[in-house]
Order: sequence, then structure tokens, then C-alpha cells
Amino acid sequence: MNKSLVLEFIFTGLTDKNELNIPLFILFLHVYITTVLGNIGIIIIIVMDKRLHKPMYFFLSNLSFVDLTYSSAITPKMLRDFLSETKAISFTGCAVQMYVFVSFATIECLFLGIMAYDRYVAICSPLLYGVLMSSILCFWMAVAAYVVGFVTALVHTVSLFLLSFCRSNIIDHFFCDLPPLFMLSCSDTSVNLVVLMILGGLVSMSCFILILFSYSKIVLTILRIRSAQGRYKTFNTCTSHMTAVSVFYGTIFFMYLRPSSSYVLQQDRVASVFYSILIALLNPFIYSLRNAEMKDAIKSLLKYFQE
Repeated sequence: MNKSLVLEFIFTGLTDKNELNIPLFILFLHVYITTVLGNIGIIIIIVMDKRLHKPMYFFLSNLSFVDLTYSSAITPKMLRDFLSETKAISFTGCAVQMYVFVSFATIECLFLGIMAYDRYVAICSPLLYGVLMSSILCFWMAVAAYVVGFVTALVHTVSLFLLSFCRSNIIDHFFCDLPPLFMLSCSDTSVNLVVLMILGGLVSMSCFILILFSYSKIVLTILRIRSAQGRYKTFNTCTSHMTAVSVFYGTIFFMYLRPSSSYVLQQDRVASVFYSILIALLNPFIYSLRNAEMKDAIKSLLKYFQE
């Protein structure tokens, strides 16, 4: 089957047990509604509370938008497929879904790196914070993150969908992701895999190194604080971000920065649920429940609506 003859792909879905479709539909519908409300809520709180008009929360509002977008690229289609006999997606629709997902997953990675740098400057160079993290600089860092994400995804998407798909049009997955699509192609995918490793590795490892550098400096600075209460208070400003970084990078490294020969589809589907759906659900809770300023802002907003 030549790629020009492939008009659509068919997902095998999250499970082949039909009796699980309705329970899974209900579960992931609740997950998606909570994800949407949680991330929109974070954005609204940050916009409405002037105390949160700081670089850290500017980046957090962007992170919530990113989570909301890439989750919306996957979950609504997955929900529909739970209730469908044929889990089909058009060739173009598959390319668009993958482009949106890869774009915003890459952007999330970049924002996590930027947010680590923001914490490093705030804790290690507080007197220079206003200069090093000015509103104009923060704006251009955000723009750069979006541009890098969009360009990186464009390279992956165009190079992948120029391949021939002659083995099958059945994707053993629940959305259009790079590894299962590589497995369907009868073209030589070695160049694509090299591009994935180079681009994906360059972006993710650069951000990861920035995060490690930032937190190593933060830890050294915290250890110099004489007061135990001061150390705890300073460290507590970083815990929510450290939690989000650990969850995100753990699954991304597992999925993409390993040889294609080690892919196990059933195992990867479970990991994919985590990084494509659950991370977007967890981030609002991580940043709201583990952040004192966010909790205060939420309480103030609730009081405002109660009056």
C-alpha cells in the first residue's frame, strides 16, 4: 500500500476489551473535564490576581495553556473512539494531531527549563532578578519556546508523512505518535530516527541540563542559609516545579530517547496515557496545592465570589 493510497489510519485503541470501553470513557471524560477546568482555572487566577503578575506565574499560565492544548489534541478523539466501532482518523487528521501534540510537548519541555532558570535567578541572584527576568525578556523567551516547538514539530511531521506506508494502515495505539507510525512505514526510517534523536535529544537534554544546573546552584545557595526555617521556605518555592519536571522527563525519556527495537506497544500505551493525558491533569494540582502564593490567590478568589 503506497502512502498515496492511505486515506485514513485505524487505531486499535487503548484496549481491545469492548467491555472496558464504557468505564474507560467515563474515567477519561472526568479526567479531561478536570484537566480543562484546572488549567483554565490556573490561567484565570493568574490573570485576576495582581500578586501573581510575576515571571514565574507568567510562565505557569503559559504552561497551563500548553497542557490544555496538547491534551485537547488527544483526549476528545480518544473519547469518541471508546464509543465507535471503527476508530478511524484521516491521513491529514493524523498529521495534524501529531503536529499539535509534538509542538506543545516540546514547548512544555522548554517552559520547564525556563521556569527552572527563573527559580535559579530568583534564589541565587535576587538583586538582579528584575533585570535578568524583565517582562520584555520573559515575553521573548516565551515566544522563542513556541517557535522552537512549532519548527521542531514541523520537521518531524513533514519527514514522517513523506514516508510510504505499505505494511498496514492500522496504528497499534490510541493516537498518532511517532514510534507506532515508524513501525507502519515500509520506507527506510533511519534518517527519521536520527532526526528524532538529534532534535528531540537537543531540546530535551538542553532543557534538562539547564534544570540540573539551576537546581544544583539552588541547592548550594539553600545550604548556605543558616536558618532551618529559611532553608525550608526557600526550598518550598521549588518543590512544585521539581515534581512537574520529574514526572514529565521521566516519561519523555522513557518513550523517545531509546532504540526503536526496545518499543513494547502495550507497555508504551500505558506510558503514553501518562505523558499525553495525565500530566496535563496533574500540573494544576501540583502547582496549586504545593504553592503557597497560588493557594492564597485561590482563597482570595473564592472569598471574592462568595461576597
